[in-house]
Amino acid sequence: MEIDQQNEDLNNWLPVTASRKAKWWYSAFHNVTAMIEKFLLCSCSCRVSGIVAVLGSWVITFYTLWQLVELHEAVPGKRFDRYPELGQHAFGPKLGYWIVMPQQMLVQVGTDIVYNVTGGKSLKKAIELLIPSFAMRNTCYILIFTAIQLSLSQIPNFNSLKGLSLLAAVMSVCYSMIAFVASTVEGAQHHPASYGIRSQYSVDIAFDVMNALGTVAFAFAGHSVVLEIQATIPSTPEVPSKKPTWKGVVVAYAIVLLCYLTVAISGFWAFGNLVEDDILISLQKPNWLIAVANFMVFLHVVGSYQVHYYNDTLLEIIYDNLLLVNNSNSE
Repeated sequence: MEIDQQNEDLNNWLPVTASRKAKWWYSAFHNVTAMIEKFLLCSCSCRVSGIVAVLGSWVITFYTLWQLVELHEAVPGKRFDRYPELGQHAFGPKLGYWIVMPQQMLVQVGTDIVYNVTGGKSLKKAIELLIPSFAMRNTCYILIFTAIQLSLSQIPNFNSLKGLSLLAAVMSVCYSMIAFVASTVEGAQHHPASYGIRSQYSVDIAFDVMNALGTVAFAFAGHSVVLEIQATIPSTPEVPSKKPTWKGVVVAYAIVLLCYLTVAISGFWAFGNLVEDDILISLQKPNWLIAVANFMVFLHVVGSYQVHYYNDTLLEIIYDNLLLVNNSNSE
């Protein structure tokens, strides 16, 4: 009982589980914010094989996300709010922790680095399109993004950033639709020279295929925060947290698939094999609209970073170590 009380006190201390008042639609827009990426898959998902790859990745990640949602309360009376806790249940208190934590931190730190660079580059692109005479190094924009994140990291708990996460989710859908419409208009006016394979050498083709598959795999990136998202939703025997969480996941996955396929197909139709991995690079006109889309990307990444931040905060690492010590002492 004493260990359970200590664990409950630790939960109340953490920003993820300090408030368990989220609704099912919180799960929807948190997952949209975490999943939709600026990399809109135009390089690979336009051919039949690319579409099959995207749909296959969608099905696999959809199923594995369902597994995580179900495992969140697999043990009656206990909630696995974090990956290390689930790993400890599966592999033991010590082995499970050290199997899961290094991998989770590697994914999270890598994601945060990508978001810093993407946020800085998107802001730079938006300003340069609107004010061509203004010149500033990309490093400065990344530092601006970092300063914004330092300020937003003072938000007390996960549920308190719901407004920011909702804004990020809306922005991700909006810039996807801008890319879709702009690509459709471009394709109607100018037909690309070729829809064939871009590379001519087998080695280059192999690298392009692997890069495309890696992009597809990176596209559905909500798994790293789904347990933390579910941890903010209340749970009772009558209405366990998995029900509203899964409802939100279904809505999120439908939105994500719609955004990815519309942008990928229209982008390839408009630019053929010259399309860039990021369709906003291929699109040039009208300047103001592409600038707005890039600024939307910036706003989306600002919110998405915070959703991921609450998963790999230093407090989480401290908590996991304290929990490990408590469980070890109870044996």
